[in-house]
Amino acid sequence: MKKLNVGMIGGGFMGKAHALAYAGMPMFFWPAPAIPHRHTIVDVNEELAKDAAAKLGFDNYSTDWRAVVNDPEIDIIDIVTPNNTHAEIAIAAAKAGKHIICEKPLALGAEQAKEMLEAVEAAGVKHAVAFNYRRTPAVALAKKYIEEGRIGKILSFRGTYLQDWSADPNSPLSWRFQKKIAGSGALGDIGTHVVDFARYLVGEITEVNAVAKTWIPERPIQTGGIDKLGTVKSGGADVSKGTVDVDDEFITMVKFDNGAIGSIEATRNAWGRNNFLTFEIHGETGSLYFNYERRDELQVCFADDPSDAKGFRTVYTGPATPYGEGLWPIPALGIGYGETKIIETYDFFKAIVEDTQASPNFNDGYQIEVIADGILESSKTGQWVNLNKKVAAVK
Repeated sequence: MKKLNVGMIGGGFMGKAHALAYAGMPMFFWPAPAIPHRHTIVDVNEELAKDAAAKLGFDNYSTDWRAVVNDPEIDIIDIVTPNNTHAEIAIAAAKAGKHIICEKPLALGAEQAKEMLEAVEAAGVKHAVAFNYRRTPAVALAKKYIEEGRIGKILSFRGTYLQDWSADPNSPLSWRFQKKIAGSGALGDIGTHVVDFARYLVGEITEVNAVAKTWIPERPIQTGGIDKLGTVKSGGADVSKGTVDVDDEFITMVKFDNGAIGSIEATRNAWGRNNFLTFEIHGETGSLYFNYERRDELQVCFADDPSDAKGFRTVYTGPATPYGEGLWPIPALGIGYGETKIIETYDFFKAIVEDTQASPNFNDGYQIEVIADGILESSKTGQWVNLNKKVAAVK
């Protein structure tokens, strides 16, 4: 069985999730399309890199990502670093002939994402963007129902991603609050997941009309090199603070190329919401509702249900639903975040071995960056933004 050597750039939280997926994928999807081999991991200094290798099961460690990208033994470069480093690493990896999986958002904006897309297309390598939530079996089941025509022509989409981990003004100034590193705030960090759902399930978004807000203009400056995501630091007059120059929340109306309409909103300032990633889709002959906090369930209502049973009912994902045969022996046994990464890895390795293109890939990442740029532009002008014109401008 073919073995593919992985070089991972970054050893933080997402590194843990990806390493788990490499270890677990052959266990869940056997025979695996190929065996992931955790070859080398890179972090910002030798101490962190050595610790990451020991913790995440890599044979080697390094502080030089360029050396790993150019290592002839490496087949795949996995980018799990802050957003401002994605482009440089991915373009170098493409030139070195490596297959690439990159965490989302793909880039700091559409122009940078376009450069990355052109690089992988020129190199002829396989490429993927890690929008793993679409790998949740209930979401894939919604896609199956839509493709089968179970809810008919789609009329509307409503999507949310609500969290509260940064609602406390004393939570530290993570890189996620800094435009030069993150590109945008709640929009890029979590809102792009909802945009991915919308494109995956409904179709291409053609126009947006948005409002974006920054609720907490400054935060305590964190110490140390590790991102203190979701932690709270004591406030007080003696605590140095830095400026937040990205959005904390946005809401946008959207229009789709197939005539559907909808809305998307995301915030990290919603007390009581932990990981409230949802969509509700209404069609001419049915509706679908999903909430990631109850990720084993898909709520469905079909127009041809008998009148005495009309209304939303719960379908529990299991062996008979997408990806279920590889995960559970019975329905509703439970899926976690890690399993979505395992499925993501399976699909990516399958694309490499079968010489097909992965999905979502850098083209999807680019299209989502066009939409994100449009949302920010609309929030400044208060006007509808035509995204087809923005794509043409970038080209």
